[in-house]
Amino acid sequence: MTDASVVICAHTLDRWGELQRAVASVRAQTRAPKEIILVIDNNEALRARAAREIGGVTVLANAGQPGLSGGRMTGTEHATAPVIVFLDDDAAADPCWLEDLLEAYRDPAVLGAGGPVLPLWQAPPPSWFPAEFGWVVGCTYAGMDVQDGRIRNPIGANMSVRADVLRSAGGFTSDLGRRKSGFSVSGRARFGGKAESCEETELCIRASRLYPGGYFAYRERARVHHAVPAQRTTWTYFVHRCLIEGTAKAVLRNISGSGDGLKTEQRYVREVLPRAVASELMAAMRGKFDSARRAGAIIAGLGLTAFAYTTTRLGGMADALSQQLSSRALIRRS
Repeated sequence: MTDASVVICAHTLDRWGELQRAVASVRAQTRAPKEIILVIDNNEALRARAAREIGGVTVLANAGQPGLSGGRMTGTEHATAPVIVFLDDDAAADPCWLEDLLEAYRDPAVLGAGGPVLPLWQAPPPSWFPAEFGWVVGCTYAGMDVQDGRIRNPIGANMSVRADVLRSAGGFTSDLGRRKSGFSVSGRARFGGKAESCEETELCIRASRLYPGGYFAYRERARVHHAVPAQRTTWTYFVHRCLIEGTAKAVLRNISGSGDGLKTEQRYVREVLPRAVASELMAAMRGKFDSARRAGAIIAGLGLTAFAYTTTRLGGMADALSQQLSSRALIRRS
């Protein structure tokens, strides 16, 4: 079976305990990785502490663009195994996680593989929170599109890719993904602050185009548990993440096109959410008040995400038109 390099990216001392748990979970695997690479994003105090206190790992400072995408690519550049596995610093893997991910690579058509990301609630989840919006807290959501063990893309918290595929495809784009700044790499603000997600989606779409016939596998037993702190269980955070997701989806569409870029989302909007709303409303008619609240949250979440998506798309088109008019004016003056 092939070897793997595990890359964990971190950026804050506030999650020191979670980071230690993530590293410990990798060390406890039934199949040990070739190496563990810990990349620290723009936090010298965290880098120094990790290098001092976490033994047996390679600790690096992010040498790329600030943010998660740059950190992952820094880890990729130093990885020596044929498969690169990404685990979030606030996630812990089941003992058979790595073994099951690597099992997928027996099929030469597999470009990458991922598994479920389960919420590790640090406070009771709100009764109004719909399972179909698990992506709000970085986890697998009810109704995710899995067909014959294949998915469009894994969730970044639990993701593996063949090293040659990742490098040939050009890696993660820094115009998507978590970063501390509220601006894109071009220096332009995004709606809602940042296009803070979808970097793994964009990479997988690009890789699939580069390798026709290849696919990304879904491994049900390769589970990780993603910490969900209390502050992420509020309505304010729900709204915030929906706006960010809509922004990121608009950027993704601009990069990848509406076909590959939004095919999974179109199914989600047309099939998964209407079915969930209908089910919750039926339960509400039987006197289950929380079901009515979940139906409302689904409708509100979809509306917020669509609003951010549309606003970002219209803003991009307005910018493009403005640039075109400016270019024409310069040509006339010349």
